[in-house]
Amino acid sequence: MGKRYIMTAFGKDRTGIVADVTRLLYDSDCNLEDTSMSMLADEFTLSLLFSCSNPQIEDQLGKECRRLELDKGISAFVRPLKEHSAKSSKGYKTCTLHIEGLDQAGIVYKTSQFLAERELNIIHLDSSAEASPQSGATIYSMDIKVQVPENLPFDQVEEELNQLADELHVDVSLSR
Repeated sequence: MGKRYIMTAFGKDRTGIVADVTRLLYDSDCNLEDTSMSMLADEFTLSLLFSCSNPQIEDQLGKECRRLELDKGISAFVRPLKEHSAKSSKGYKTCTLHIEGLDQAGIVYKTSQFLAERELNIIHLDSSAEASPQSGATIYSMDIKVQVPENLPFDQVEEELNQLADELHVDVSLSR
């Protein structure tokens, strides 16, 4: 398999941006293992997990990333990961948290702080802000996949989430 790395890249959205970035990994005999890609404003963002057995790959990709910036306007960064260790989900149950309400500063921060204080681990988060068709007001919605410790009662989590919802003036739902 080889050593594992994370590459993050972003650039103004255009046709071919994914091919430009993944070509670097393909040409360097890297194995792409997992990805997350999305559009943020008019920028396309990529997060790539890959492995490679070439011990010089960091230097090689560092040069290629600088060339990608100059030639294609894509910023890319590579970071090695420590020894591969799949985080055990044993002792956790996975739930999905949905939050929706009028857009305001602090929703993500206060929610993530709330989760961290209770040792609920965020494993995936998607959010968006869109105009409401009825009023035109900006509605912020967020879906968060979290790992909840098995020993933490689900009812307690829901009750505390309701307090957070009241504080933020948003709707919150938690599903198993």
